[in-house]
Amino acid sequence: MITIVIPNYNGNNYLRKCLDSIYVQKYTDYQIIIIDNASTDGDYQWLKGYKDVIFKQLDKNYGFSRAVNEGIRLAKSEYVLLLNNDTELCEGFLEALLDVIIKDPKIFGVSSKMIQYQDKGLIDDAGDEYTVVGWGYKRGDGNSIEDFKKEERVFSACAGAALYRKEVFDKIGYFDEAFFAYMEDIDISYRANIYGYKNMYAPQAKVYHIGSATSGGRYNSFKIKLSARNNVYVPYKNMPLLQLIINMPCLLLGYMVKQRVFASKGFGKEYKEGLIEGFKTLSKVKKIPFRFRNIPNYCYIEWLLIRNIFKYIVTKFK
Repeated sequence: MITIVIPNYNGNNYLRKCLDSIYVQKYTDYQIIIIDNASTDGDYQWLKGYKDVIFKQLDKNYGFSRAVNEGIRLAKSEYVLLLNNDTELCEGFLEALLDVIIKDPKIFGVSSKMIQYQDKGLIDDAGDEYTVVGWGYKRGDGNSIEDFKKEERVFSACAGAALYRKEVFDKIGYFDEAFFAYMEDIDISYRANIYGYKNMYAPQAKVYHIGSATSGGRYNSFKIKLSARNNVYVPYKNMPLLQLIINMPCLLLGYMVKQRVFASKGFGKEYKEGLIEGFKTLSKVKKIPFRFRNIPNYCYIEWLLIRNIFKYIVTKFK
């Protein structure tokens, strides 16, 4: 069984299409939990027309992390699917994710092939990677949907449409609510890698995604400031002190480059404010305890971080 958790905030314009795409799936052993962050875009009484839907409304907007944690804790199933409200599932989506995750008990998350809703010939996300300069990036963004056909390991599953093994949350912890939104999926995937789990990409699990429908588009002040802050949180939280010291020059370089990029787009102030807030509020995030038994995993992660920056550069300049 799968529990489908949909975090929602002012998603009346999207949620119905998302639900309809679930109900036409051939796989039917699921329950749907919608966690609403105190939406103000009308009432959701229409949801009563859908069977097997639990609707829980929070008293204020706590963000993505708190909403999905509420849903995960309510889930009674072996697997939990996190799904953005601005998605529409393609045929066979649920089976394709299950086919991958059941292959190995060490798989924590399975990322789907997210396709741009406005241009269904292009990929939106084929799993996420993380780099030694502190940048996360979407694999395949803007590529043809005919690309990225291989089932393979990725650094992180994109939580906009990903299947997770529920029991692992009890071992590694839940989504960090200090993040509110953005980078929280890379953070929890980083944690899973530390504990020896892995994340996979399922190319046959296809889903259309509008993208940033709730926050207001790809570039906006709220998203950029929050992402900048969380870009500080991720390495501080997950890297042991020695690894953090070794990587600090690369991380600082990454922050400086991003500052210039966002300044050129008119968001330099917001990015700088986010970085400053991140460094000032490091006490809000709890560092992952260092364990000697995880040293091989730390070494493997370091190799991935270095490899991924070269992969990113190649994709940008090819």
